[in-house]
Amino acid sequence: MSRRKKIYEGKAKILYEGPEPGTIVQHFKDDATAFNNQKKATLEGKGVLNNRISEFIMEHLNRMGVPTHFIKRLNMREQLVREVEIIPLEVVVRNVAAGSIATRFGLPEGEPLPRSIVEFYFKDDALQDPLVSEEHITAFNWATTQELDDMIALALRINDFVSGLFAGAGIRLIDFKVEFGRLYDQNDMSRIVLADEISPDSCRLWDMTTNEKMDKDRFRRDLGNVTEAYAEVARRLGIMREADQNRDTEEA
Repeated sequence: MSRRKKIYEGKAKILYEGPEPGTIVQHFKDDATAFNNQKKATLEGKGVLNNRISEFIMEHLNRMGVPTHFIKRLNMREQLVREVEIIPLEVVVRNVAAGSIATRFGLPEGEPLPRSIVEFYFKDDALQDPLVSEEHITAFNWATTQELDDMIALALRINDFVSGLFAGAGIRLIDFKVEFGRLYDQNDMSRIVLADEISPDSCRLWDMTTNEKMDKDRFRRDLGNVTEAYAEVARRLGIMREADQNRDTEEA
């Protein structure tokens, strides 16, 4: 890999300075983490699959008018994205009871929620990403009221589209996490855009027929076959044929 200026390294990705001002290269790692980095592993080929799946979804969202930071995929592990000012919030959209919401409210896992629910979590590993209210967000100036409205509207719009996309592949979108950022124009005016990624790392995905988990819960719960499940998601979406997956993993 040529020498590049590293901007930031997270749990699953590395950000490098892009080739042009206002751009960043987003590199997908094979590292897997859970429980706020308490559980770690390296899963060969995971970064390749997440890169391709996220590219596929981001391209569809761009075409339907959802603003994203995505520009193009550069290679099997990297994307060129617009530089944005990340808002320090994880925005979670839940359609079905699973994970923390099932625990908090004593709901049986798999029970459909009365409607899609949007939750906000403050991005801070040391604090274990606490659930926060809109009052917290505006009081601490993490985002304005208008930005909150924009994030909620975009999150629900993304949910509608991605739910349909996965349903067409026989996959149920249980919930997902996204991040948003401020994209500034030449007049220093900003707008909210989708950032980060949408992949099996950030979504709960269940097979519609069997309820088999096809996401990072396979790693969290020691179910095994994590990359195989991610590859099945890619195959069903028509992104990568099996032969392509094997070749690209070997080249990664």
